[in-house]
Amino acid sequence: MRVIGLMSGTSYDAIDAAAADLRLEGDTIVLTPLGLLSRPYPDHLRRELAGSLPPATTSLEQVCRLDTGIGQAFAAAAGQAVEQLCGGHADLIVSHGQTVFHWVDGDQVRGTLQLGQPAWIAEATGSTVVSDLRSRDVAAGGQGAPLVSIIDVLWLRGRPGTPVALNLGGIANITVIRDEPIAFDTGPANALADAVVQELTGGRASFDADGVMAGRGTIHPELFERLLVEPYYGRPAPKSTGKELFHLGYLAHAMDGLPEIAPDDLVATVTALTARTVADAVHAYGGTEVIAAGGGIRNPALMHRLAEELGDGVPLRSTDELGLPSVAKEAYAFAVLGFLTVNGLGGTVPSCTGARHASLLGSITPGVGPMPLQSPPAVAPVKLRLN
Repeated sequence: MRVIGLMSGTSYDAIDAAAADLRLEGDTIVLTPLGLLSRPYPDHLRRELAGSLPPATTSLEQVCRLDTGIGQAFAAAAGQAVEQLCGGHADLIVSHGQTVFHWVDGDQVRGTLQLGQPAWIAEATGSTVVSDLRSRDVAAGGQGAPLVSIIDVLWLRGRPGTPVALNLGGIANITVIRDEPIAFDTGPANALADAVVQELTGGRASFDADGVMAGRGTIHPELFERLLVEPYYGRPAPKSTGKELFHLGYLAHAMDGLPEIAPDDLVATVTALTARTVADAVHAYGGTEVIAAGGGIRNPALMHRLAEELGDGVPLRSTDELGLPSVAKEAYAFAVLGFLTVNGLGGTVPSCTGARHASLLGSITPGVGPMPLQSPPAVAPVKLRLN
């Protein structure tokens, strides 16, 4: 089955479209990557999105406008991927959409909202679309995140020791591969650094390119200690978070009463926070190696700091070294999740999301032809192999 996964993360800088050929061979899902393209959001849409996210207030009119605009942007990325990566036809498109709110109440997730109306994708491509993949897990008592954990478990199970899969997007999350796997958001990855850079540059830059600012700066010890006492870090897993907590106002509150901090030092401090909180989470669960993906791995300052925090006994490598393009991992993961759905297979690991049971994920929007729905196979997959 030819499947396209569409993903835009909490950094909302672009829409990634990853195409794959997916098939079942006994108890194994075989994934053959067909390529990736990345399509930036139109500037006006990105501005509207940024201006509507927490802690900003918004209106139902703006939510509707965003749902349409994001859906059309995803449809454009999907159409391009169908033509350039799939030779003009895809059996299935799986859209994560754009997370605009993740409703966390204490230790429980009450709801999660991803915008990007899938009808635009189905209309533009003629393909069946699976979307809204997080809500079913939330309804089953789960966090709705990190959904990539099932792919981590299927792919990395069997490696020696206790491997840990890490994603460094706006928020950082890990999956610890062990007899009973566990997964959770560790805290901010790029969220705070991105917010600082955008504020300091008046929006001319959206992130610390190549980690230049963090590399030049010095960690501010008092601010660093203030940030580390955030109660979220001490909560038990499974747990999830987002920019509803880690945003510019949160950082400004932590800086209250401190002397002015140089821009480079501020970026260095929040970058060090990411490295420390990720490493603390890895050490807490006995991780023996970290296999990283996401935009954060392109930040040398962050990766250097993280390697130092992990120590020599816990090697840090990227998914590229194992054959999966790191920039496309999440998009490929959602392609697999949609593939599981149309094959009647659950897409979650309850010990990772905290749900009462595994669930079939997502809602299905028909394309122009028969929907690619299959009866569940006699043997449920327990492995994922890259071809």
